[in-house]
Amino acid sequence: MADAPLGNDPPRRLRRLAGIDRSGGPPPETRRGQPLRPWTIPNAIGFARIGLLVVFVVVGFGDDGLDHQTLLATLYALAAWGDQLDGLAARLTGQYSRLGALLDPAIDRVLVISGVAVTWRLDLLPRWALAVLVAREALMLVLGPLQLRRGGDIEISMLGRWAVWPTMAAIFFALCGVDGLDDVLLYVGLAMTLVATARYAQKLSTSA
Repeated sequence: MADAPLGNDPPRRLRRLAGIDRSGGPPPETRRGQPLRPWTIPNAIGFARIGLLVVFVVVGFGDDGLDHQTLLATLYALAAWGDQLDGLAARLTGQYSRLGALLDPAIDRVLVISGVAVTWRLDLLPRWALAVLVAREALMLVLGPLQLRRGGDIEISMLGRWAVWPTMAAIFFALCGVDGLDDVLLYVGLAMTLVATARYAQKLSTSA
């Protein structure tokens, strides 16, 4: 949700609305030191995503998890597309908030970790790749608060944003039983994620 407000140029407005143009920096409402403002439409979507993921994990770890793969795929898809929906809602309504800027990447991490946990339990994707993803997310859970304690802010590169989508697509297709494509997407997402993480860690070390 940390997108710059819509501009006056129509083509640029469309790019901003789609979340493609993120020039101009984050809106002032999302920056460090601003009030959280939890009660906004985008944040309500974020809370709904959390609820969907709770149900997803409960169903996935049930005794008959393999019998509910269609339900699991639907829940996961709704939680994943909620990431686009809350950003769109923020850009349409102008309801940016500090809580949204912190909550959105945290939910995306939970989305990946919960998807990894369920597909690991159901043995739907290569476990070595899933283990690398979990290690990466654990690292980011350490680096994020470290950056905040140093007086910085949580910044997500475009590569990091795009890397989430093949990873989530891999989990979705694995739950749908689409063999082959799920593995390819997982490896693509993993490679993009590792490059984005290396760049983030390098930037963090140079700013120390």
